[in-house]
Amino acid sequence: MARIIPMASSIKPSLSSPPGFARRHRVGVPVINSFHRRLTLFHLASAVPQLQSFGLWASKFIKGESGGISLSAAESAAQASTAIPQENALDWVKKDKRRMLHVVYRVGDMDKTIKFYTECLGMKLLRKRDIPEEKYTNAFLGYGPEDSHFVIELTYNYGVDKYDIGAGFGHFGIAVDDVVKTVDLIKAKGGKVTREPGPVKGGKTVIAFVEDPDGYKFELLERGPTPEPFCQVMLRVGDLDRAIEFYEKAYGMELLRKRDNPEYKYTIAMMGYGPEDKSAVMELTYNYGVTEYDKGNAYAQMAIGTDDVYKTAEAIKLSGGKITREPGPLPGLNTKITACLDPDGWKTVFVDNIDFLKELE
Repeated sequence: MARIIPMASSIKPSLSSPPGFARRHRVGVPVINSFHRRLTLFHLASAVPQLQSFGLWASKFIKGESGGISLSAAESAAQASTAIPQENALDWVKKDKRRMLHVVYRVGDMDKTIKFYTECLGMKLLRKRDIPEEKYTNAFLGYGPEDSHFVIELTYNYGVDKYDIGAGFGHFGIAVDDVVKTVDLIKAKGGKVTREPGPVKGGKTVIAFVEDPDGYKFELLERGPTPEPFCQVMLRVGDLDRAIEFYEKAYGMELLRKRDNPEYKYTIAMMGYGPEDKSAVMELTYNYGVTEYDKGNAYAQMAIGTDDVYKTAEAIKLSGGKITREPGPLPGLNTKITACLDPDGWKTVFVDNIDFLKELE
């Protein structure tokens, strides 16, 4: 695989990178060896929209009578060994060490998207891998290394140049030092600005909205220095109180703030594992009277780290979530994951923290 060199960035995101990051990444993207080319931790259903729950490994699992996937004897034993009483499951979630790892979505032109993200949004291309036998390519981009930052995983499927984003996905948020300068740069590069810089409605924060080549919206937020410039993922939900309760109990997130905007007929809830100015968060939006959304086939899923995928799956079930991939190691790898859907059908994959770090090594 050819070495890919990140394009130079002309803007400075609101970023405080760990010491040594620039030195480690100055020469370009690490070459992915044969083992990492087999690594498709979060590819599950992200490469080919029609493949649900288990991506290209579906045939390697044992089919249950209901048509779902059942665990092997070894995986079942492992799950049983980590099972916890129901009354303690939700308490354990609050103590689990969780972090938003990355968000996965599909694009129609990988090179064009990478160029926009690096030249206009100031991201770095962290790594890229091509899987010709399975006809897809992945690229990871962000503002810092994957072991400490929330990043983007782009998926390009051979021959597919367009996707339906749908009405459920909202936008991504990026914190920058100067919104006006960033917008000017994006315009100079031929980017699309859908909302000119200015104070947010009902507030003082200066924002702007732009679109990437595939039509994904990015909100630019003017903030001071932050360790996590890629700071938000906004999804629309049909019942905000239900969603908040689920994300608190099943995902262990904290409700950071909630704001109702009756003038514009919507309510938002910011949820995450840390304060908004220092970590990535979920922005859940409820539009008055809208209970369902078309999710399209472009946005795929979120990945979150956990200390125990078995206990995580148990808590999700107790909270009313739907498990789409029973907890256990991936075929041919030792990385343990579980996947689920929230009450609105948004997918999340939980990954064992230790296994995740081993794979990055």
